[in-house]
Amino acid sequence: MTVPESTYRVQLRPEFTFDDAAEIVGYLRDLGVGALYASPVLDATPGSTHGYDVVDPTRARPELGGEEARQALSARLKEAGLGLVVDIVPNHMSVEVPKANRWWWDVLKHGRDAGHAAFFDIDWDRGPLLLPVLGDDDAVAELTVEGDELVYYDHRFPIAPGTAGGTPQEVHERQHYRLVGWRRGNAELGYRRFFDITNLAAVRVEDPTVFAETHGEVLRWVADGDVTGLRVDHPDGLADPGGYFRRLRENAPNAWIVAEKILHPGEPLPQSWPVDGTTGYDALREIAGVFVDPAGEPGFTALATELGVKTGYHRVEAEARRLVTDRILVAEVRRIAALLPDVDPNAARAAVAETMIAFPVYRSYLPEGTAHWTAAIDGARRARPDLADALAALDAAVRGTPRGELATRIQQTSGMVVAKGTEDTTFYRYTRFAALNEVGGNPDRFGLGVEEFHRLAAEREAGHPAAMTTLTTHDTKRSEDTRARMAVLAEVPGEFADAVRRWTAKRGIDEPSLNLLAWQTLVSTWPIEPSRLRDYLDKAAKEAKLRTSWTDHDEAFEADVAAWPEDVMGDAELAADIEAFVRRIDGPGYVNSLGQKLVQLTAPGVPDVYQGTELWDFSLVDPDNRRPVDYAARRAVLARITAGELPDVDASGAAKLLVVHKALKLRQEHPALFRGYRPLRAEGAAADHVLAYTRSADLVVAVTRLPVGLAAGGGWRGTVLPLPDGVWTDVLTGRDATPDVATLFERYPVALLVRGDA
Repeated sequence: MTVPESTYRVQLRPEFTFDDAAEIVGYLRDLGVGALYASPVLDATPGSTHGYDVVDPTRARPELGGEEARQALSARLKEAGLGLVVDIVPNHMSVEVPKANRWWWDVLKHGRDAGHAAFFDIDWDRGPLLLPVLGDDDAVAELTVEGDELVYYDHRFPIAPGTAGGTPQEVHERQHYRLVGWRRGNAELGYRRFFDITNLAAVRVEDPTVFAETHGEVLRWVADGDVTGLRVDHPDGLADPGGYFRRLRENAPNAWIVAEKILHPGEPLPQSWPVDGTTGYDALREIAGVFVDPAGEPGFTALATELGVKTGYHRVEAEARRLVTDRILVAEVRRIAALLPDVDPNAARAAVAETMIAFPVYRSYLPEGTAHWTAAIDGARRARPDLADALAALDAAVRGTPRGELATRIQQTSGMVVAKGTEDTTFYRYTRFAALNEVGGNPDRFGLGVEEFHRLAAEREAGHPAAMTTLTTHDTKRSEDTRARMAVLAEVPGEFADAVRRWTAKRGIDEPSLNLLAWQTLVSTWPIEPSRLRDYLDKAAKEAKLRTSWTDHDEAFEADVAAWPEDVMGDAELAADIEAFVRRIDGPGYVNSLGQKLVQLTAPGVPDVYQGTELWDFSLVDPDNRRPVDYAARRAVLARITAGELPDVDASGAAKLLVVHKALKLRQEHPALFRGYRPLRAEGAAADHVLAYTRSADLVVAVTRLPVGLAAGGGWRGTVLPLPDGVWTDVLTGRDATPDVATLFERYPVALLVRGDA
């Protein structure tokens, strides 16, 4: 199996093509990367900036350079000794531009008799396929006919054979689809979609024919040796994730396969999935969590309460999930409830909704893992005892036929409810301490202890040593360095609370949760361009759905939010106060950043470096984290480091690139050092400020944690790290190491030690 020692994630787009990726292969090789890890490369919606909106899975995306450029990139990678990991999207395809998706065009033109009708998850019993693209239903009056197409401004749709003639409206009434107002999509849609995005139609990859058609090209690349690994997007949306992965493994027996599966704390990866592990959000939660001081929780809870931010996490989460079932995924709930024919329709819908709201994880995988299904039913019963009969009928039907349509659809949809309700709503409402509000995160759990971290790392080494680990992805709510600086706030809760009170009195946002989120974000990304912060806060406000949303706008509130960044930064006195506070936390933030990065690069798993984050990167949620990367600057820093420079820990970020380069090179050249895992415990007054472990008998990793508290306590004060016998050398500095922690961390707050000439 071709498991890489590490990966480097790049976002391919029309502005960064296969050729552009080929240009950085030499840099990645010199950095120490094991494989290039690319965003989806199949043909996508014209102009797509991310590639997850695939329109044709049978060819490499022309806007990236097409097949010839793809082959050239593969050849360059092979020559450099790097693998290629490709992100694939089995759950859905884009239908935003119908003509760009020839399969969807076929379905619209020929209806349920189309050759590709079975490719999409469509409820044909509901009648003509509703397409919610009009401004409102009355806009059918604005349709025109051009040749054999119905036209609505920039939107074009096929006219079925033999249905032409008469007014455009008469032609429209004869089609296999109906164009309707966009607001009807949430309640009346007749096809399964990706979350609430009506432009992404779900694909039935559980059908062997559909699997073969949608995966044939990528699997050809795997067979040819051009692709060595596959990252599978959103498997929880599939009808049978286990069956899908088994079929994928049969067709790619030697590929490294990781699943974008978000595991809640304590949730195991399904044993029946023949994958190498997850894409690493569980590792992110653990690595970031061990750098958060649990002692900061009371102060942040008190501040949030004082400001009017809700602090009952599970209540906020339940409210947000209910919003999703009752207003956003109405069509999906109705479709599931209709599969309970002997239950009152209203009770059936309520029972389905309450069960999905109560899920303790994203979804269950019946008949495997019945405990999560049981927990969801029990939670629904507690929340709605009046639905006892309907819930009993639902439970009996699902357990009785765990692979039937009802069980399949409710499990597919529960993940949508959890993701939209928790990640995309709760995380923007429950803003007590935003560093914890991360994909796969657990915001009501304030930090992670060192001993628990050791236990979880050892479990990963034992169970999924080839799982991906990550700190930043295209989906994270903030980048690793933004999160690391934000983590420092947990060590200074009183100072931050006093600052927020001052700042809010001068320039507060008139919505408590967004106000608290905005100040945390500002100090964690300072200095940030006002336009970037404006766009982030606009997204945060709409995702929270409290004062405004993507569909129901409060224009005055949005205008106030849009003006806030420049108002704050234009207030000289306020800006100076903020800058002074940032100077207090940016140094400890660098310590956190270096510590969590070295841990991610050396702990069990296959570490991924997200594009550009080998230097400091203070990014926010997408699309902010997809900004262009200055590779020339990174090449220059790497050249100085390979020439022997030991950069200072400063705003340049060069010290981080040193850590990344040295750790990746060591993994690349001496992979045997990274086998096994054992905790190594410091001794002395400041022992709690050290996180250390061995990966083999000849490799030790040690990092600093909670640096503010360390300094406040008087420093290391004779703390030692008992190293096994032998001569140990710090790979980062080239210096001999000693057990004295103060000496060990004299140059950098982290150390990567090898014994003898290992």
